[in-house]
Amino acid sequence: MAKEGEQVVMQGPVCPLPLPHGEQVVLGHGSGGRMTQNLIEGTFYPPFDNPTLRVGDDAAVVASPPGGRLAISTDSHIVSPLFFPGGDIGRLAVCGTVNDLAMVGARPLWITAGFILEEGLPLETLQRVARSMAEAAAEAGVQIVAGDTKVAEKGKADGVFINTSGVGWIPEGRQVSGANARPGDAVLVSGPVGDHGIAVLAARGELAFEATVESDIAPLNGLVEAIFAVCPQVHVLRDPTRGGLATTLNEIARQSGVAVQIDEAAIPVRPAVAAACEMLGFDPIYVANEGKLVAVVPQEHAESVLAAMRGAPYGEAACRIGTVLEAPAGRVLMRTGIGGTRVVETLAGEMLPRIC
Repeated sequence: MAKEGEQVVMQGPVCPLPLPHGEQVVLGHGSGGRMTQNLIEGTFYPPFDNPTLRVGDDAAVVASPPGGRLAISTDSHIVSPLFFPGGDIGRLAVCGTVNDLAMVGARPLWITAGFILEEGLPLETLQRVARSMAEAAAEAGVQIVAGDTKVAEKGKADGVFINTSGVGWIPEGRQVSGANARPGDAVLVSGPVGDHGIAVLAARGELAFEATVESDIAPLNGLVEAIFAVCPQVHVLRDPTRGGLATTLNEIARQSGVAVQIDEAAIPVRPAVAAACEMLGFDPIYVANEGKLVAVVPQEHAESVLAAMRGAPYGEAACRIGTVLEAPAGRVLMRTGIGGTRVVETLAGEMLPRIC
């Protein structure tokens, strides 16, 4: 016991100030304290900066355009490797959400981004991802207005996982759905299929395989607006991501209760993608895309829509690949190169894991 007037010195564990960590993600970056704030202010604010984000509240408050309807989408993104020819997980996250909104006729406006980071991730990698997201958002004309960061222990994640949610505005009069295809409609695709899946597979370096293919990741909302400018009666829009073109067409056929007939010779595939698929035993119509869309439009508008697509970014190689039929309902049929017809089934599993 201390005598009167003596200074008492407390013994025991203390909580020192955290050491600065400027090169790698550590668990403290997910603590919600000063290190989290430093990560937000140093890594996320600079590329994403906008007045709504800078408010710093628990939710973003934005003004909705008058009339029309709101569209909301959410998606989670995991890919290995994080960077590959033509893109990276950051561009993938933004473009994927932008495109999901655009495929229901919405004009994308705002995105939120949630990051799950693995302890030990180089901060330079995270900064590179954030810059890529900012560039993709600027290209698409959207703002990243809110976000969240969590850190998982080393070995319990895979570098970076990103969840994005998006909000868009659907102007009055647009009625786009996978259930709206009608017999006689034309089926169009905006360009060659299979680029993204083959580019990511080649980037992994796990096979004795090289291909000069770049991912097609792109925001397609500008292309969608070009379509609506000449054809307000668009019936269906879809981006053929996981499962590729074949699975997307099957989804449309089932939703609409119609048949979709496509011509194998009309489906655009780059020679390098075709060669890679032949070597690996893949069918390119099942390989993932991240910058292509399928449009189902009334027959009388097919040529004007094709012309508009070819005159817009990311639609230069658009072409017609098929027609909607009344029966057999829920089926996709392909006219083959040898003159026969075969049924195109939905992909049962995942040919290429963790592509998008």
